[in-house]
Amino acid sequence: MDILSLLPSFGNLLYTLAAFVIALSVIVAVHEYGHYIIGRWSGIHAEVFSIGFGPVLYSWVDRRGTRWQVAALPLGGYVKFLGDANAASAGADEETMSHLTPTEKRHTMHGAPLWARAATVAAGPVFNFILSIALFAGIFMFSGVATNTPSIGSTYALPGGIGELETGDEIRAIEGRPTPDYPAVQDVADEFPALERMQYLVARAGAETTVEGPAVYPARINAVTPDSAAMAAGLREGDVILAINGAPVRSFAELQGIVKTAGGSPLDLRVWRDGEAEFEVTLTPKRTDLPLRTGGFETRYLIGIGGGFFFEPVTRSVGPLEAVSAGAGQVSFVVTSSLSALSHMITGAISSCNLRGPIGIAETSGAAASAGFADFIWFLAVLSTAVGLMNLFPIPVLDGGHLVFHAWEWVAGKPPPDGVMRVLMLVGLALVLSLMAFGLTNDLRC
Repeated sequence: MDILSLLPSFGNLLYTLAAFVIALSVIVAVHEYGHYIIGRWSGIHAEVFSIGFGPVLYSWVDRRGTRWQVAALPLGGYVKFLGDANAASAGADEETMSHLTPTEKRHTMHGAPLWARAATVAAGPVFNFILSIALFAGIFMFSGVATNTPSIGSTYALPGGIGELETGDEIRAIEGRPTPDYPAVQDVADEFPALERMQYLVARAGAETTVEGPAVYPARINAVTPDSAAMAAGLREGDVILAINGAPVRSFAELQGIVKTAGGSPLDLRVWRDGEAEFEVTLTPKRTDLPLRTGGFETRYLIGIGGGFFFEPVTRSVGPLEAVSAGAGQVSFVVTSSLSALSHMITGAISSCNLRGPIGIAETSGAAASAGFADFIWFLAVLSTAVGLMNLFPIPVLDGGHLVFHAWEWVAGKPPPDGVMRVLMLVGLALVLSLMAFGLTNDLRC
């Protein structure tokens, strides 16, 4: 065996693992810090703040007596509060609690007021959502948003060029159809999917002129979806699909139509890549369940690419309030689509392969990191939202389960009996482990 031939694959594996560890560590650190800081502000003392499990690699003790540590297994983390029997705060350490004064017990998770305990538990998922909103908002502020009037900021390389169009042109009409905004541009693209060249009325230097240009939506790849057929085939951003199964492709709409008609059948693509010779690849579309913003899912066979205009629109800067609002809207969409996906999987309406385990998440982490810094940050925001949502499920051992116990205590005036708590915690642990095993099984079979 040629050992050197394995180096590229080994390098990709290390890159994927590194991206996964970084993503998970950031999300876990923020989640656990939420527990820690709200607990501290509520008067509950944290003995240990750990990123990872197992043997401790590095640690230090701060002036408040909290040990901060990094452990060898970077698959999670925990905060152990004073008086906890274990890292999950599942029960009190009776030996420790028996030696504490009433004042000292107030600084434990089990001796603090109900409001302090509930706030400390809820803070983990809340901090995950705050992280997601901040990351989404940062992306919106950094990249900006397109101006209302369609205008060319920059253009992409295409096989036939962009004709007489120029940077700075304001697009007034296409093929005689007025285009006062981007939805109107989209309507024109939908109306003329088979035109490879189009007539544009543009405003330039204070005057209007008609020039020829490419299709509004050329068959150019603007994005490659992680873990997709396109990524496996080596396609990348900037590639232009010239033909599929020998049939010329003149626009992204034609490309979509051919892929949709083919279903899950293999496709032979002829591809143009700027600065390189044309080449051919064969790939098979993957069955994909797509969430709809109106709710529900649409099942389609996709090759895993995204398209867009032949140009980069002129953008405007986004203020903090608008960016945060857009970030919150994105978090809301991730939450609603995740809950919809779960319910659809339970009923069998969509494939259970949509639930991925650690291998699938690691692969997606590596693919997102390979796609660029912005894609990785976007993935990090989505994953943080998913972790926050999962922890709110009313399952014992998760934060949501603890909140259910606190709600019971608030209504009944006392916590559930210790025996009941122990049984429920074991059931919850079994459910979580079963879910993890199911996700891992999906990673291997789907």
